[in-house]
Amino acid sequence: MLILLSGVSGAGKDTIKKELIKRMENVESLPSYTDRDPRPGDVPGVVYNFVSTEEFERMIKDNELYEYNVCHNHYYGTSRKLMNEKINSGKIIVKDIDVNGTEKLIDILKEDTKVVTIFLRVPKEVLRNRLENREDNPSEKDIETRLNRLEYEESKIGIYDYVLKNNDLEKTVEIIMTIIKHEMQAKETEF
Repeated sequence: MLILLSGVSGAGKDTIKKELIKRMENVESLPSYTDRDPRPGDVPGVVYNFVSTEEFERMIKDNELYEYNVCHNHYYGTSRKLMNEKINSGKIIVKDIDVNGTEKLIDILKEDTKVVTIFLRVPKEVLRNRLENREDNPSEKDIETRLNRLEYEESKIGIYDYVLKNNDLEKTVEIIMTIIKHEMQAKETEF
């Protein structure tokens, strides 16, 4: 099963993913590939696999990605090989991904893989506060760029199975754990 977590930058996707992996058996991350520089605390291969722009463009050319997008002036994408390995392992895979990537993966994988999509909503003022207090100290321009994407991201919530307001980490993680357990039970009873 593949769990796709989306929401604007600062919505808490990485934090929630880390908590799910820590608290649930059989849950693994599917890191995205990106050409952006690592932020403080980023561990290569956990949330992201960091590559050069040239390497990312080679991956595009060689059709190594299920999907890719440019967001905030950097490439982000999903490796075909890594995705297939993770799905075939039988684990529950959690991936944070933007709305465009979610649409593409749903379309590509819907026949072969159970895909559960979750969108995290955060009020704009809370989002601004989170972005201003990030460890990587984004510039005001970067913060505005991310806030300006909020409306576009939220315009796509209709494609998601679940939409959650993420204003309480513990509550949000508990709800998502319940969703995963429910979806696993539903998968086991399908015929």
